[in-house]
Amino acid sequence: MIPGNKIHLTSLGCPRNLVDSEVMLGILLKSGYEATDQIREADYLIVNTCGFLEESRRESSQTIEELLQEKKPGAKLIVTGCMVQKSGPQIREQFPGVHYFLGSGDMEKILDAIHAATPGESVTTARSYLESGEVPRVRSTPKHYAYLKIAEGCAKRCAFCIIPQIKGHLKSKEPAQVMKEFNLFLKEGVHEIILIAQDLGDYRKEKRVANGLELLLKEMLQVDKSFWLRLLYLYPDEITDELIELIKSDTRICRYLDMPLQHINNRILKLMRRKTSRLEIIHILERLRKEVLGIVIRTSLMVGFPGETDEEFEELLEFIQKYPLDNVGIFKYSEEEGAFSATLPDPVSEEVKQSRFERLVKMQKKVVKKRNKAYIGQKLQVVVEGYHPDSELLMRGRFYGQCPEIDGQVIINDGRKVTAFGKLYEVEITDVADYDLIGHVLAPVKQKTKLVCL
Repeated sequence: MIPGNKIHLTSLGCPRNLVDSEVMLGILLKSGYEATDQIREADYLIVNTCGFLEESRRESSQTIEELLQEKKPGAKLIVTGCMVQKSGPQIREQFPGVHYFLGSGDMEKILDAIHAATPGESVTTARSYLESGEVPRVRSTPKHYAYLKIAEGCAKRCAFCIIPQIKGHLKSKEPAQVMKEFNLFLKEGVHEIILIAQDLGDYRKEKRVANGLELLLKEMLQVDKSFWLRLLYLYPDEITDELIELIKSDTRICRYLDMPLQHINNRILKLMRRKTSRLEIIHILERLRKEVLGIVIRTSLMVGFPGETDEEFEELLEFIQKYPLDNVGIFKYSEEEGAFSATLPDPVSEEVKQSRFERLVKMQKKVVKKRNKAYIGQKLQVVVEGYHPDSELLMRGRFYGQCPEIDGQVIINDGRKVTAFGKLYEVEITDVADYDLIGHVLAPVKQKTKLVCL
């Protein structure tokens, strides 16, 4: 046992960041360190930051400040990740009490940071990290689901986004390595495997493989086991005929797509440097609804992009009423230094952004409530995850149309037939509560190779 060996790790931002944090945790635990959730117990505190938006940078800075204030005397704070890569000089000046800084591509140097006798840093040109080979990883998610990162960086150049500057160019993991991790998760009893990348649809395109994602999914579906396979994130121009046929052919691919749209007005889409037009977006939505029975579509929409007029916002508002989406993440435009959009004229005031944000949220809430009411009376396969935080008389779970952490849940008011958490049960939906469904457990689901996601 190492003297003074307790570590406390905080992971901020997206699931891709979480995977990197799990790798650092795995390296440290394998080396004899011990994890603790108590800040005052930790000898080393690690925070994996997010630097994507101003709001996320503010959260990262607040977390660093709180850890510096709360840590015990002599404990060392190590700051890693996107914010270090993007704003290294600023945070070094702002937080002189930090012991060590690691860039977003330097996760495997966490032991160097821990062992360093004097303050320092390692921020290389490797702006993103993809674990490979036998690098240890300790999952922090519940046993029944895991994130599988298949690529990092981004090949797109959306006007508002600085991800390519922070994370670098698209870099895909080799299919053999992906399959190795995939099979290991299944061996460990993971039921839901969530494929993540900045852009799944571009998987292996930097290697001139046009249909890399579809080939990977076909290989995964050759494995004769029960699982849910969830896809995050796919742009509308990448929903190919082959992908639709794959989703239709095997219900182990959850009928759920996170498809970032951002806007619907053609002028704004062009200014955003998006690849799809209004008509193309509507066409793919109509096709998915028609061909993939029961599909749940999540997206992200942005208000207040430079130059967005009242009429263009109204077009967006009308769009979500005419072509209802199941889950929508709504964001106010954030001007990012280095993004092309920062050079555009006619910025929208914060007051107008806030007003549009609130109107869109209010409208989407009505849309979701109406769509959720359609589930009343249906019997859904739900993975029951635990007791509800409000009461141990209630349980909580998710059906295939609900992604962990970001979507609603199924609130279970009668779980007497639940014998274990992390397992599938048939649940009859009896009511809705805003973004959540309410129901009672009928029986355990007998596992089959192809799970019914309808």
